[in-house]
Amino acid sequence: MRTICFYFEIHQIIHLKRYRFFEIGSDHYYYDDYANETTINDVAERSYIPALNALIEMVHNSNGAFKVALSISGVALEQLEIHAPAVIDLLHQLNDTGNCEFLCEPYSHGLSSLGSEDCFREEVTRQSNKIKQVFGKKPKVFRNSSLIYSDEIGATVASLGFKGMLTEGAKHILGWKSPHYLYHCNMNPNLKLLIRDFKLSDDISLRFSNSEWNEYPLFADKYMDWVQALPQEEQVINIFMELSALGMAQPLSSNILEFMKALPACAKQRGITFSTPSEIITKLKSVSALDVPYPISWTDEERDTSAWLGNILQKEAFNKLYSIVDRVMMATDKRIKQDWDYLQASNNFLFMKTKNTGITVYRGIYDSPYDAFTNYMNILGDFIKRVNALYPEGLEDEELNSLLLTIKNQDEVIAGLNKDIEKLRAKKK
Repeated sequence: MRTICFYFEIHQIIHLKRYRFFEIGSDHYYYDDYANETTINDVAERSYIPALNALIEMVHNSNGAFKVALSISGVALEQLEIHAPAVIDLLHQLNDTGNCEFLCEPYSHGLSSLGSEDCFREEVTRQSNKIKQVFGKKPKVFRNSSLIYSDEIGATVASLGFKGMLTEGAKHILGWKSPHYLYHCNMNPNLKLLIRDFKLSDDISLRFSNSEWNEYPLFADKYMDWVQALPQEEQVINIFMELSALGMAQPLSSNILEFMKALPACAKQRGITFSTPSEIITKLKSVSALDVPYPISWTDEERDTSAWLGNILQKEAFNKLYSIVDRVMMATDKRIKQDWDYLQASNNFLFMKTKNTGITVYRGIYDSPYDAFTNYMNILGDFIKRVNALYPEGLEDEELNSLLLTIKNQDEVIAGLNKDIEKLRAKKK
């Protein structure tokens, strides 16, 4: 039976403030609190709250036939808990339906999978624990920031215990293959891969309200006819997008939510079901491995990582940031840890983008990519000074490795003790 997997991402940009060179060493607070509060409240009111209400209604009105998956960055959860708790309440309501699966992603919504495997592992583990703490279930499926994926990243994700991972249906990777099957990681067949259908996804998230689009206006029955018309053997249709597409990219005045609400009934008429990622990887078998030697993503026409690391500015900032990763991971200072999460966020590098894609790049407070680079590097300069004050640059590699080994051993002991505590609690029950 043909099934649709709907997945939505929730992430919020942490806006950095204007930070001058002469402030390095004297001002250690880097954020525009007003912009962060007003932005998240705006997105919550115009998108997250009405969209989540619509998804809950879709589950109830379909008698449980509609199912959906969500992932939320740790950074976004922090901001929602502070500024928009109503969104958290709705996420709990959606979770209580039993028809929503929460996936895991890097806590910072950053590029650690490209910069440091140890940092990536730590972020993913922390976010997985956060999701379990908030929503009561440990995630089984992973999605990387902007669906970044490669064979090596997949192998790392599999080693962390995940059974499945989402990624992009990039043409140069799929070739003649269809995104409408289940695949597996080339380096670890235990990790199943769900491939995004970028056309059907973008028809909703990018083109829905475009009156110049040749398929405008798009109605739910027409959309489901497209799904039904696919070859009979192609059984998995993965529709992945940002939740903010419902209300922001596609304004509520375009009737985007009415379109969404009509989908379950139209699907039922055509014998099409809805599934969560875990249900798909459990019920279906992989048809083949997917060979992805170099990282892909869901961004730009190239579907690679050039949106964040495509020019000399971005690479310089990226390399400078991850040059101190070992020292940051040793730190116990909460402010250092939080600043690290916020400085890793991928949008910091996206603001420095120079390539011409024909689409206007949102740069926040910045006038140009060079402006974004200068501001970020000023902040990073102060941050590095603070980290080096804790663990000086002159610290020999042997000393640093010894400290890292000690910390790793302590973490393993703590993890073992936590498992023992869980076992004892289970026996008491």
